[in-house]
Amino acid sequence: MKYLMQAIERQEAKQKLPVIRMEIDYELMNLYDAMQAEDKVEMILSKERLTALHKQLTDIMGEDA
Repeated sequence: MKYLMQAIERQEAKQKLPVIRMEIDYELMNLYDAMQAEDKVEMILSKERLTALHKQLTDIMGEDA
């Protein structure tokens, strides 16, 4: 039963990959806009969101290995 639950969790994580990648693309676009506007606060916030998204992505990718 434990292995079945782990397999289901891995499948759910794999399904989240495209969503996380889209969120990263969107956040990169926001960062670019903030850089163009020289908005330091938004740049910092965007970088923090990108860091969190990157961690999510690497956590999921690490589970596949």
